[in-house]
Amino acid sequence: MAPSRSGLRGPSWSDTVNIILTFIVLAVLAVAYFVWIRPWQLRWGATDEEVRRPMPGDGLVSSPSFDATRAVTVQAPPRSIYPWIVQMGMTRAGWYSYDLLDNLGRPSARRLIPELQQIYAGQIIPMSPDGKYGVYVKEFRENEWILWNDKEGDTSWVWGMYPTQDGKTRLITRIRTKYRWLGLTALFNLLIEFGDIIMMRKCMLGIKERAEALAAQSPE
Repeated sequence: MAPSRSGLRGPSWSDTVNIILTFIVLAVLAVAYFVWIRPWQLRWGATDEEVRRPMPGDGLVSSPSFDATRAVTVQAPPRSIYPWIVQMGMTRAGWYSYDLLDNLGRPSARRLIPELQQIYAGQIIPMSPDGKYGVYVKEFRENEWILWNDKEGDTSWVWGMYPTQDGKTRLITRIRTKYRWLGLTALFNLLIEFGDIIMMRKCMLGIKERAEALAAQSPE
C-alpha cells in the first residue's frame, strides 16, 4: 500500500497573489510617505526662509534622524505667547493638544497659572504622569525663545517667537531628534515619526488660540 500524503501543502496561487499585492501596497505607501507626506509634515506652516533660519540649539544634536520646523502666525505679540509655553508640560498646564492622548484626559489650562510662570535652566518639562521624566530647560530669552533638551543629548526642542511688521508673531518650533533603535526608545521613535505632526499641529493652534484671546483682553 502506498504511503499516504500528509495534509501539508504549499501556499496556493491565490495566497501568493495576495502576498504580492500586500507588498506592492506597502511599497506604494512607503514611497508616498517618504516622497510627499514626510517632507510636508517636517515643515508644516514654515516658509523656506524659516526652515533655513538658524535657531537656538541647532548644534546640540548632530546628524538628527528627525529634523522638523513648524510655524504658525499668531495675531498677538510675543509677550502674549511666551507665558503659555513657560507653563507647558504634563502635570502642569498640559500641552494644549489632544488631552486624552497626552495629558491623561485632563483638560489643558485655558488661563495663565501664576505658580507655573517660573522658568530656570535645568527645570523639567514633564512628559510622564509622575512628572519625573521629560525634557529640560536648556536656555531661554524672555519673549523671544525657549530651548529644551534631553539628558542623553538625543533631542533638542526650541520655541521661537518672531514679530512681524504688522504686529503679528510667527511662532516657530523646531525639534531635532536622533533615533535610537534599541529597547523601548524604538517605539518612542515611531511615535515621533508618525504621530508628532498630529499632536504638534494641535498644540501650536492651541497656543495661538490662547495667545490671541489673551491679547484681545489686554490690547495695550
